[in-house]
Amino acid sequence: MMIINLRYHIASLVAVFLALGLGILVGSTMLGNDALTKQQKQLADKLMLQMEQLREKNEAVEARANALEMENQRQKQFEKQVLPVLVRERLAGYRLAIIETNSYGFPDDLIATLRLAGAEVQSITTVLNGFYINGKKETLEKQLGWNNLTNEQLTTRLAGEIARGLVKGKSKAVDVLVEENLIKITGNYGVPLDGVIIIGGSQDRDMVRVQALDLPLINTLLQNKIPVYGVEETNVLYSYMPDYQKKRITTVDNIDTIPGQVALVIALTGKPGHYGVKPTAQKLLPELDEGGKPADGKRTSSIGTGSRL
Repeated sequence: MMIINLRYHIASLVAVFLALGLGILVGSTMLGNDALTKQQKQLADKLMLQMEQLREKNEAVEARANALEMENQRQKQFEKQVLPVLVRERLAGYRLAIIETNSYGFPDDLIATLRLAGAEVQSITTVLNGFYINGKKETLEKQLGWNNLTNEQLTTRLAGEIARGLVKGKSKAVDVLVEENLIKITGNYGVPLDGVIIIGGSQDRDMVRVQALDLPLINTLLQNKIPVYGVEETNVLYSYMPDYQKKRITTVDNIDTIPGQVALVIALTGKPGHYGVKPTAQKLLPELDEGGKPADGKRTSSIGTGSRL
């Protein structure tokens, strides 16, 4: 924004300078007023000096921006190179499931990072179109034999059915949700799980369903003794971190970055906490020992009362 503002400022000065030049020309030819001409020339010289100073400042800002961009690219390259060292085989034997409630997907490299760490992603459940049941409520109730539920109550109950199906195997409710294009499932339900990663956050206020969808999912999974990890991307407009943290589960608010993915992998090994770069985070990464491995911890996603990171 600074570069753009400076350019506008310079353009304005050029316009003023041209106007003054025209004024000098008109004043000197038509009025013959030497004092006026001299005053206009002094003002023009002053504006020229200011324009030159602004040009130099603009060049300095652009150079700084280019240097920062180069540094950012070097940092990303460094992160990619050290990622295997930090995560390889840390999750060997772990079986995970992913539920994305944000309806716009998640970084492709997240799955690659989890697999690099040795984890097996058993299933991915994608919520479609914000899980809005408008126009489908009657059909859903008829197929499932449910009655007298508000839209909110029906959404909450269906969320619970997704979580139960994930743990115990597909149910009629899950099949109906797939048929009605409310969710998409890849992989297997009903297999043993060491954790479930819920990917939330939203770019659209109308798609925020954290109370009716995400929290019932979390509640049901925790009731079934399944550790839950709530994550989102750095630049979501509507963060779910405060709501997730009320459930005392581990959270990562920058899952689209390598540091965020490293934090998730290490947290899965038994380092619960709130990680990332937003005000709701307590640390960027879980604690590491001198050897680069996470400090010994019990496998859990829950934040104990009085936990300090």
